Amino acid sequence: MTDTLTEAAKKIRLAIFDIDGVLTDGKLYLMDDGQNLKAFHCHDGLGIKLLAKAGIHTAIITSHCSPLIDKRMAQLQIEHVYQGIETKITAYEDLVSKLNICDDEVAYMGDDLPDIAIIRRVGLGIAVANAVDSVKQYARYTTRRNGGEGAVREVCEFILKAQGTFNDVHEDFL
Repeated sequence: MTDTLTEAAKKIRLAIFDIDGVLTDGKLYLMDDGQNLKAFHCHDGLGIKLLAKAGIHTAIITSHCSPLIDKRMAQLQIEHVYQGIETKITAYEDLVSKLNICDDEVAYMGDDLPDIAIIRRVGLGIAVANAVDSVKQYARYTTRRNGGEGAVREVCEFILKAQGTFNDVHEDFL
C-alpha cells in the first residue's frame, strides 16, 4: 500500500459496504418459490466485527431489500443498515450527518455504477477486484480479492493495521 492510502486509512471512523458484489459474489440465486439466496464469506464478517471492536462505525447501503440482509447484518452487529436505496448518496449524506463525520473519515467499498458517487466523495473509496472498470477508475484502492471472497476482510485488516489497532483486536484470539 502507498503511504497516501495508509494516511487515508488512519483517518477512518466509518466503513460502509455495499452488499451484492462486495459482501457477496454478486450472483443472485433464485429459488422456485421466488426467494433469493446469498452467500456471505465468514472472513468478511469477522473483519467487520473487528472494525467495530476497534471503535469504527460500520454501515451497509444497498439497493436491494431483503429479510435475509436484515438477518445477516444483525449477526454482524452492523449499526446502520440502509436497504432499498436507489440513490445511495442520499443515504450516505444522512448517515454522515447523524454521526457527525466528515467525508475524509469514511471508507466506502463498492463494485458497480450506483457506488461511484460515494466512492468519489469519501476519503477512502474502494473497489473490489472484480468491480466494473468504471468503478475502479474512481477508487483510490482496488482489492486483490474479489467481492464475496474475502475482499472486505482485506480492507478491514488494512484499516486496522494503518490505525495501529490490528494486534489489539486480535488479542482475544491468541
